[in-house]
Amino acid sequence: MKVLILLQARLGSSRFPGKVLKPLGEGTVLSEMVSRVRAAKLAGTVVVATTTDSQDDAIETECRKLGVEVFRGHPLDLLDRHYQAQLQYRSEVTVKIPTDCPLIDPAAIDRVIGDYLAAPVDFVSNLHPATYPDGNDVEVMSAPALERAWKEATKTIEREHTTPYLWDSGLFTVRNVTWETGLDYSQSHRWVLDYVEDYVFIQALWERLGRHKPLFGVRDILDCLDDNPELLAMNAKWVGDSWYLRQGGELRHSWKQTPKN
Repeated sequence: MKVLILLQARLGSSRFPGKVLKPLGEGTVLSEMVSRVRAAKLAGTVVVATTTDSQDDAIETECRKLGVEVFRGHPLDLLDRHYQAQLQYRSEVTVKIPTDCPLIDPAAIDRVIGDYLAAPVDFVSNLHPATYPDGNDVEVMSAPALERAWKEATKTIEREHTTPYLWDSGLFTVRNVTWETGLDYSQSHRWVLDYVEDYVFIQALWERLGRHKPLFGVRDILDCLDDNPELLAMNAKWVGDSWYLRQGGELRHSWKQTPKN
């Protein structure tokens, strides 16, 4: 199957503006993200999906430096942005990964995409329910499912966040991939980038790990935190915070799960 990975990115983040072009390691948050996604064996075509806003010209410039393709679409309707990119690249499988996951483990990407490819359904992710440490988000959807969501979804939350109609409407067949350890660190360990405190934490992790092992993974980070527990305090105030827990009952959090054949 033709797999397309879309890394959604924009500079106008309300909580931490400009975060994707902040320095990280030897480059930027975006360059770190692109390197990690490209390292996934099942990555397919990798494209940065940004907006048509003029401020995001800087993202396109960075993408040219990185040699990664860029797609520009609707600033707020991410469902439309993802669907239009799917049409342009004629993908059979579209993968959504936000660029607020700059330390995502390539192995987590392969695990979720691999699960989908082994037994395709409408939607597969590692988020419903989440078990991986926060910052390893991968959502995979079939082309027909994304097209149907694009045609039918009407709520603002469904358009702004791309996938809620797929996993929350009860109309699609979905499957969840849990962390292979059998543990749930989604509410206790956070290396997603939403706030300034997250950025300080992520920089500290990279300084300790990245110079020795550029593509360090989940296990490396957990070992580092065991050795340096004081790092956890840097963004502790935001642990457990997520956009879908702030929606005031708009989401049903329901989905039909099916086992693999």
